[in-house]
Amino acid sequence: MTSPLGDEWPLDAEGYPHREAARVLLFDGAGRLLLARGHDADQPGRSWWFTIGGGIMPGEGPRQAAVRELEEETGIRVAPDCLEGPVAYRSAEFDFLAVTARQDEWFFLARTTSVDLSSRGWTELEKDVIDEQRWWDLDELEEAMKDPDLEVYPRRLVALARRWIAGWDGGVTRIIEREY
Repeated sequence: MTSPLGDEWPLDAEGYPHREAARVLLFDGAGRLLLARGHDADQPGRSWWFTIGGGIMPGEGPRQAAVRELEEETGIRVAPDCLEGPVAYRSAEFDFLAVTARQDEWFFLARTTSVDLSSRGWTELEKDVIDEQRWWDLDELEEAMKDPDLEVYPRRLVALARRWIAGWDGGVTRIIEREY
């Protein structure tokens, strides 16, 4: 059986599209965090903010995928050894394109002095569902998250970012999130 989300999302033993991904918490020189806002083409009125990243390709490790995704989605290059972590591992279950999907994500930290962003490396799906990218001050993001209609993933992102902004402590935080 073929996954309704395509080859990048193989079906797991329970029949859910399920992939492994790598994500980057990217901080600029002012301590702002880069997030993307996207929407579900099946529910265009709903949008959410999330960290940069995406699926791990065959033969690729999480660190290499994080570096590749960061460059594809932002135009910003970092060397694999400049990433800190993995700082977290998240298992998530969510609705996307009218399908319940599962994703296991490795999170890394990176820092940049470049704030200019490029969308040249976006896939066709990303062009369809990513609405914007924005640098967020953590206080501003925390205040914005008081709006119950503003969705941010992972849900504890601000608290985690505050913990890691000065550097990684060597531990891997486990995050489990289900939309239901």
